[in-house]
Amino acid sequence: MNPFRRGRKGTLVAAGLAAVTLFALSGTADAQPVRAAGGVAVQAGGGAQAERRAESRTQAATGADWLHTDGNRIVDENGHEVWLTGVNWFGFNATERVFHGLWSANLDTLTRQMAERGINIVRVPISTQLLLEWKNGQATVPSAVNSWANPELKDRTSLQVFDAFLDVAEKYGIKVMLDVHSAEADNAGHIHPVWWKGSITTEQFYTAWEWVTDRYKSDDTLVAMDIKNEPHGKQGDSPRAKWDGSTDQDNFKYACETAGRRILAVNPHVLILCEGIEVYPRDGTDWSSTDAADYDYNWWGGNLRGAAEHPVDLGAQQDQLVYSPHDYGPLVFAQPWFQGEWSRTTLERDVWDPNWLYLHKSGTAPLLIGEWGGFLDGGPNEKWMTALRDVIVENRISQTFWCLNPNSGDTGGLLGYDWATWDEAKYALLKPALWQEDGAFVSLDHQTPLGGEGSTTGISLTDLYGAG
Repeated sequence: MNPFRRGRKGTLVAAGLAAVTLFALSGTADAQPVRAAGGVAVQAGGGAQAERRAESRTQAATGADWLHTDGNRIVDENGHEVWLTGVNWFGFNATERVFHGLWSANLDTLTRQMAERGINIVRVPISTQLLLEWKNGQATVPSAVNSWANPELKDRTSLQVFDAFLDVAEKYGIKVMLDVHSAEADNAGHIHPVWWKGSITTEQFYTAWEWVTDRYKSDDTLVAMDIKNEPHGKQGDSPRAKWDGSTDQDNFKYACETAGRRILAVNPHVLILCEGIEVYPRDGTDWSSTDAADYDYNWWGGNLRGAAEHPVDLGAQQDQLVYSPHDYGPLVFAQPWFQGEWSRTTLERDVWDPNWLYLHKSGTAPLLIGEWGGFLDGGPNEKWMTALRDVIVENRISQTFWCLNPNSGDTGGLLGYDWATWDEAKYALLKPALWQEDGAFVSLDHQTPLGGEGSTTGISLTDLYGAG
């Protein structure tokens, strides 16, 4: 295992999980036989079993739960407004190549608990490297899955574990979003500022997205694709992500358009999420300047100022576009806007409005805040989190909270280090930002209530809106 803090500024700090490292050794294993449903042994790396399973998912999918946008709202195929309110669960992006926590927790149990508590979508960070391994039939059996806690996952490859997660998510009425978190399978891979690295090229990045989209194109459990996590870099960095009207390799606006159009050519029904960058030139300057005073700054992935002048263009499928900023509090980094006296009013006026909230307020496009969260410190961080939570609720902005995992060193998670106990105080802060109607949590599935059949805490979209 690699139990590190997220290291948003590049620092890796052990998170103190020695007690579970027995089940969390990173690395790969040789593909080995697993037992198919009919009792025939096949290779765990793919082959006939994986093809049969993909085919069965295609046949089972109804295709009724796809989403699109209408102004600043996300709506279902009947035009009814939906509210995506979820959480991040990382690990597939890391060296373990599978959800963290499966070294002690049961996949079905955690997924059911999320659904029963109102989480209707899970953002799953992954790496381009792992997608390419899956594409090339190189999926391996991850060592970070405890088969005693997860007997149904014994000898399953990372791809088969992901498929199993889609099954249980569907069972409990949860939808899924994929996020290419990093180029390489690396616990600190998100620190790299752009979507290409080493042997991972920009074209491979696009190809990986096309492959995974094609594999699940008939499965409306996977409803959204977050093109790249937190593109960033300051004006003097190389490489760094910029945003303009060019076709340059480092122009994230162009990369998001290209990946989005190639994804939508395969499946025109998935949502395309495009994050921001870190810096953007002020009026009267351009990207040639290396003077810090010529730029406006925000969190990695949080600067969407460029979308005003250079909006992402998805062509005929423009109504699949959702902008997705990230925002954090002072315990992650003491940004200038947290100095001196500050409040929700100053944050909204000086930070959120000019960087991304203007897109919602102007009706340009919907927002989904892909990452926000942190420790409850009884002070500034909690003050920030409450302020952003209230903006989310009052504007019905979609969001995925960072995170379920306890081993995010600079934020913590909704779960304790035993991967079983929920942080009830943090959950209580989040709960108003989870979609509820008349005391029931609302699924994004038309048939399955959130929490599964017989749920006492959730309802389906049909329960809410009727069949029409």
